[in-house]
Amino acid sequence: MTTPGSFDRMWADLLPVGRDPRSGGYRRFAWTDADRQLREWFAAEARRRGLDLIEDRGGNQWAWWGDPDAAVRAGDPGIAVGSHLDSVPDGGAFDGPLGVVSGFAAVDALRADGFAPRRPVAVAAFAEEEGARFGLACAGSRLLTGGLDPGRALGRRDDAGITLAEALAASGRDPADTGRDDVALDRVSALVELHVEQGRGLVDLGAPVGVGTGIWPHGRWRVDLPGRADHAGTTALGDRHDPMISLAQLVLMARAAAVRHRALATCAKVAVQPNAVNAIPSQVTAWLDARAADEAPVRAVVADVAALVARSGGRLQEESWTPATAFPTALVDRLADCLPEGLGDAPRLATGAGHDAGVLAAAGVPTAMLFVRNPSGVSHSPAEHAEPADCRAGVAALTAAVRELAG
Repeated sequence: MTTPGSFDRMWADLLPVGRDPRSGGYRRFAWTDADRQLREWFAAEARRRGLDLIEDRGGNQWAWWGDPDAAVRAGDPGIAVGSHLDSVPDGGAFDGPLGVVSGFAAVDALRADGFAPRRPVAVAAFAEEEGARFGLACAGSRLLTGGLDPGRALGRRDDAGITLAEALAASGRDPADTGRDDVALDRVSALVELHVEQGRGLVDLGAPVGVGTGIWPHGRWRVDLPGRADHAGTTALGDRHDPMISLAQLVLMARAAAVRHRALATCAKVAVQPNAVNAIPSQVTAWLDARAADEAPVRAVVADVAALVARSGGRLQEESWTPATAFPTALVDRLADCLPEGLGDAPRLATGAGHDAGVLAAAGVPTAMLFVRNPSGVSHSPAEHAEPADCRAGVAALTAAVRELAG
């Protein structure tokens, strides 16, 4: 039994938070006012259900149905569902929040059915999954699992020059209490993250819900391209040392290398100094995102780009790397087998998008994912979408998963 009423109310409450009226997209960045509103919303939903709210040392929120610490002492830790609430700049409404809202809706459905979990159940909201403010993807889950050094994270600056440590302090948190949290990890024996699909896999297969099998390897690299500042109106073309030319070559090289090696490569963030219309830049900094079904094509793309950067006198530095993540076959099978009638035979598919589920899986937490059909096939954009009927199907699938794993 699902409870669409609770889903609809929660979704309506979230829709205005962090929405840009000009683009129609969302700017829900970590440790901002929008983030504060999202955290308050999550806490209020936990209170509404009488769930115990716990925040770990990575800044992630957990709403527990049952006593997780008693379960740990009994040797039978809990089950977690959820996702994240933050967004990329001008992102869509579904990427992240769909999983959190569906988690609470699944709890409501189970309670309405009179289900009493043998293991405690948590709805989780992971912090700064997108990395839009400080450039650290899955920062909350990586801090939680020890995959991100707190010192490195706390010193990162946003575009306004504010460090993560300063942002945490301004939000009432103690930056010194940031880091790996084994107590929080020990409470979770399995995680199921529901997420809107970020492509056309389920659309092409005609299925409302799919079961995730793993996450492609992917990484981010920073590229610094030096130049020489000069006047745009008085400097002959032959006398220029213009890093924008190097950037143009970089973008074209990344695309050609991706085609050649059957990978994906994107250059979408650029910082230019001094960034004036009538001045030749003194430096350009760009970021490369590269992904593929296997690691070798990604490394080949980066090697091709690195050779070009070296010829330009620039510097390429890896900022993050996530190896391929395969979710445990036994858990994936169990998840697929428990889906309700009408959703059985759900397609199984891997994804090129990074998720907190992948971070926890890499840390040894048994993890799986459910995907909900996105008819637009578009993500990280206001065009991202999921139909109400498919959202309800996702809640039904997640409800069945919790019943199976916590029963």
